[in-house]
Amino acid sequence: MMAKRMIHRILAGLGVIVFAIVVWVLYLYNLIPHPRYDDADFQITFQESGKDQNQNGVDDFIDILNGAKQEAQRHPTYRSAYYDGGYPPKEEGVCTDVIWRSLQEAGYDLKALVDADIASCVTCYPRVNGVPDPNIDFRRVPNLQVFFARHTKVLTTDLERIEEWQAGDIVVFSDSHIGIVSEVRNYRGVPFLIHNGNLPKMEEDCLWREDMLKGISGHYRFLYHEDVNDTTSLE
Repeated sequence: MMAKRMIHRILAGLGVIVFAIVVWVLYLYNLIPHPRYDDADFQITFQESGKDQNQNGVDDFIDILNGAKQEAQRHPTYRSAYYDGGYPPKEEGVCTDVIWRSLQEAGYDLKALVDADIASCVTCYPRVNGVPDPNIDFRRVPNLQVFFARHTKVLTTDLERIEEWQAGDIVVFSDSHIGIVSEVRNYRGVPFLIHNGNLPKMEEDCLWREDMLKGISGHYRFLYHEDVNDTTSLE
């Protein structure tokens, strides 16, 4: 009799543990909705770029955000492939396609910019390995990290400094994943991320998760300049 009770207690305990794990996984991957906040909830002021590349009357950072949100709404099928001409069809994409499509909405041709920078300094791009390929170079995360580090504003990778993160920023994770910062924030003030990770949702509360799993290796604000950053100051 006592043995049966002990077994029942053990099974009940295991059931509670399994239930907790299932709930945690559902929360981790945003299948349980997360509360949504904005800059005003944390007394954070959005800093505009002061630029309007495509002259549509909208600040570049807002255009970049809008491009990312449109991509999230389209939710293209995750497919990593090589395409002649470089560009995948609209209904397909990977994490890097979120980036060039978002910048395209603001009037920037990221492919042309990356190709030109590789041509000017092929040795700066280890992933290219000395042989540029315009069909794929702008869709590789390591190449984009080099480009953004050279030609945009480099920012903190510390998620505790929430005031230094804003919508439209670009985030790289361990040279293997990339996304755009959303205007939505979680209860701690950490922004949501818009990205294509072959998951159910493309805009989700996962900056902290990706940082925990992969580590944030770069945080950039697209204030593009042709001059090259002093790499000694990027540590």
